[in-house]
Amino acid sequence: MSSPTLNALVHTMRYEADGIVSVEFRPATPAVDFPAFEAGSHIDLHLPNGLVRSYSLCNPSSDRQRYVVGVLNDRKSRGGSRYVHQQLRVGMTLPISAPRNNFKLEEGAERSVLVAGGIGVTPIWCMLQRLIAIGKPVEIVYCARTRKEAAFCDAIEALATEKSVQLTWHFDDEKGAPPDLASLLAGKGATSHYYCCGPTPMLDAFEKSCEQLGYANAHIERFAAVHVEAPSATQTCVVQCAKSGKSVEVPPGKSILDSLIDAGLNPDHSCKEGVCGACETAVLEGEVDHHDGILTKIERASNKTMMICVSRCKGERLVLDI
Repeated sequence: MSSPTLNALVHTMRYEADGIVSVEFRPATPAVDFPAFEAGSHIDLHLPNGLVRSYSLCNPSSDRQRYVVGVLNDRKSRGGSRYVHQQLRVGMTLPISAPRNNFKLEEGAERSVLVAGGIGVTPIWCMLQRLIAIGKPVEIVYCARTRKEAAFCDAIEALATEKSVQLTWHFDDEKGAPPDLASLLAGKGATSHYYCCGPTPMLDAFEKSCEQLGYANAHIERFAAVHVEAPSATQTCVVQCAKSGKSVEVPPGKSILDSLIDAGLNPDHSCKEGVCGACETAVLEGEVDHHDGILTKIERASNKTMMICVSRCKGERLVLDI
C-alpha cells in the first residue's frame, strides 16, 4: 500500500539549464492547500507510464499552494525523467505524494554550509531560501560541470548578493578539474552544519573531506536517479512481523517488501529503489544488510531501521515492527 496521494495540476514548466526543467505543481482543486513541507523535502511523482520517481522541492517552504521540482533529463533514464521532459505537459494532472524529508535542515545551527552538485542544487536552493528567511548565517558552494548546465544560477546569485551571502561557484570546464572539497570547506568551523546533494562521487568526496576536517555535522542526500541495485542473496531468510504475527520467508532474488506483499501484508512503499524512504521500517531483532541510498553510516551501524525494498537480512532471521 502506497501512502495516500494528492491530485496535482502541472501549472508551469520552465527551462532552467541545459537538460533541466522545473515543474510547478498546484492543487488540482484550487481551494485546497498542499501539505506544509520543510526544506530538504521531496515528493514522489506517480507518472502516467506507471513509474514513481522522487524529486526534491526547490521552492520556499513557506509556500502552501505550489510545489516546484527540478528534473534533469538523465542520459541513463529508465523512463522517469525522460517522461517528464518528453511527455509531461502543462494542464495535465497526476497523483503526487505528500512531502517526506530524509534531508532535514538543522535550523538552530549557528552556521550552515550548503554544497550543491549539478541537479543536486534543488534541495540546497530550498535550504538557502529558508535559512535566509529565518536570518541564519549561511554560505553556499555550487558546483557543476559547466555554467550552462547549472540551474537557478541567476536566482541564487541575486538572493546571495541581496543578502550578502558568501557564494562560491565551481564549474569544472572553467577550473579544469573537479572541485577540491577539502580546500573549499577548510576553515568553516567544526560546529557548522554541512549539507551536500549531488552525484555519488561528489558525495563520497564530501563525506571524506568532512571526516578529514573534523566536521561531525555532515549531511547528504543522494539523487533519486541513483539506482540502488537489488542485492543478490544466496540464502532464504525469515522475517517475523511483530505487529501482525506473521512469519514470512524471503527467498534469494526477492525483496523483503515484495515477499511481505505476497504474504498479504500492506507495508507502505513507493519507489522500490531505496531512495524515497517510504518503506523505512523499524528493526527489532537481527542484523541488516543495507543497500539503500538514504541512511547514513551511523544510522546503518545502529541497525535500528531499514528500507525493506532493497535491504536484506545478513543472517537467517529478522524481526520487524510490521
